[in-house]
Amino acid sequence: MWAGDRAAEFEMRLEGASYMDIMTAGGGIQSTVNATRAASAEELLDQTRRHAEDIFRMGTTSAEAKTGYGLELDCELKQLDVLLRLDAEGPLEIFPTFLGAHAVPKEYKENPDGYVELMVSQMLPGVKDWWRSLAAEKPLPFVDVFCEEGAFSLSQSRRILERARDLGFPLKIHADEFANLGGASLAAELGAVSADHLVKTSAADIRTLAASGTAAVSLPCTPFGLAEKEYSPAKELINSGALFALASDLNPGTAWSGSMQFVIALASRMMRLTPAQALAAATINAAAAVNQAERLGSIHAGKQADLLILQVEDYRHLAYRFGVNLVDTVIKKGKVTPLS
Repeated sequence: MWAGDRAAEFEMRLEGASYMDIMTAGGGIQSTVNATRAASAEELLDQTRRHAEDIFRMGTTSAEAKTGYGLELDCELKQLDVLLRLDAEGPLEIFPTFLGAHAVPKEYKENPDGYVELMVSQMLPGVKDWWRSLAAEKPLPFVDVFCEEGAFSLSQSRRILERARDLGFPLKIHADEFANLGGASLAAELGAVSADHLVKTSAADIRTLAASGTAAVSLPCTPFGLAEKEYSPAKELINSGALFALASDLNPGTAWSGSMQFVIALASRMMRLTPAQALAAATINAAAAVNQAERLGSIHAGKQADLLILQVEDYRHLAYRFGVNLVDTVIKKGKVTPLS
């Protein structure tokens, strides 16, 4: 969830600027932070509701949604509050993630360790206290860290995630999008639910992930959105025995698309997944990446009735076709929503 857009930066990338060049110059995540801080809760609610409605029409019935465009406690809590309100509205079921460690905010540009200290001493405890006071019946949100050059180092990421774990939060990590810093192995070591991106993941890290319960989540729309040639080593992850999942990474900077149908089509072409592999990665394995595989993600007696009826007779069309919406009907918690 966020306010505003970054269409101007898209044009800059076409003219030769890299994602990290734009971020270093004060654009990128920080520009969306500025817009999100300035937006009211109602403005954020309206924009995020549109995202939720769009992805629901394209067949997503449950979604993880991250904060991370506040980078200060009050704005991060504003985002979490909006996500709770949208989840209560439905029909989309939302699993929130606190991503206060998305980037070092401009106020701490010269003192990133100071922001890490703020995270562990004030923001993480503040989120837990706020959540318990407002949504005590719900599990704590996930805590995520962007472990990457230009964001948070491996040691900084460890400090944040260990503190979050000690406070009882389930863990996630952004890792290996642009450089292999060891974030995937850190995720496995700390028992994180998932490690996301995994483009530059090494063979050693793949073996570590495969030996763990951490889901390896690939986001193919992101390298596509950045016109990069390298994607997650999906076949290596699957062949190693890792739990491999797919997600959209819907965000304003690199991948403004929430179509999991397109994700499946892209994964089949760029990572050579079979339609069956891509479909499993987008359903039951994706459910595991938000700790919901016992309840969601497959058609089994006793599971929640979240189903799609497609306009085609063969599931392989989800990979074969792209740029169209093949969903005819969405069934969420047994309630039927015809779309055609």
